[in-house]
Amino acid sequence: MKTRLLVATIALLTTPAMAQDHSGHAMPAGQAGSSTQAYTAANARMHQEMMLQFTGDADIDFIRGMIPHHRGAVEMAEIVLAHGTDPEVRALAESIIGEQEAEIAWMEQWLAANAP
Repeated sequence: MKTRLLVATIALLTTPAMAQDHSGHAMPAGQAGSSTQAYTAANARMHQEMMLQFTGDADIDFIRGMIPHHRGAVEMAEIVLAHGTDPEVRALAESIIGEQEAEIAWMEQWLAANAP
């Protein structure tokens, strides 16, 4: 029974409609502060950019999808640096920016050398 439930849950969560509908994550109107508005805009931008035309090449499609995903992480980290106050969270955000930017540069170089 647990296996069937797990399989049904995975199937539901991996359908295209469910995989891209993140509208339920938004806060009700009036509760969104400036950081929430920034996160909402960053999320929308990232998800829009991740909706790419797939090539059928798993490597190229992965890299092309991960670049906007990483850019979204950088943008979210920049938002917490602009609005957050916890020193540990800010340190994590700074680390994420450096790591993700380095990975973005690598992925862009890889695409330039490997994608048609």
